[in-house]
Amino acid sequence: MADKEKTIEALQAIVTGLAANSFQHRIQSKIFAGLGFQALGDKYTTHATEELDFVEQFMDRILDLGGEIKQEAQEGKPVFKDIVEFIEYDYNVSVEGIAFINELMDSGIFDATTYDLMKVYLKDEEEDMYWSEQQLDLCKMIGKENYLTQLLINGPTAE
Repeated sequence: MADKEKTIEALQAIVTGLAANSFQHRIQSKIFAGLGFQALGDKYTTHATEELDFVEQFMDRILDLGGEIKQEAQEGKPVFKDIVEFIEYDYNVSVEGIAFINELMDSGIFDATTYDLMKVYLKDEEEDMYWSEQQLDLCKMIGKENYLTQLLINGPTAE
């Protein structure tokens, strides 16, 4: 059964965490572009923008439900100069985030509109997780140096 207050609380938690993740992706995009990996920097800039679009939608939903949006503090996130280490870190964040979203969706607290919004967000997160997984598998197959060379020549694979 839908629970408006729990829905607002869950959406606020997502807004807080996702805004922080978006900013981390923006930082990483600058770092990777500064290292000469412009296409990868552009990919993470786009990703950060997509995340902020979801933040906007979740904030709108909080307001639709009669809730108040909060700006909550979030712990600092690590910053990486090593591309592969960041992709691995980001992959793990996606896995944990997807598990959290699935738990929320299974809890029955969401009304139909919020549930549908969460399905769209979950699909986007799964695509991001699969992309990271693909990059890590490619790196293991061809080696880190070859993987980085491929990034420089071709940019990120499989948007």
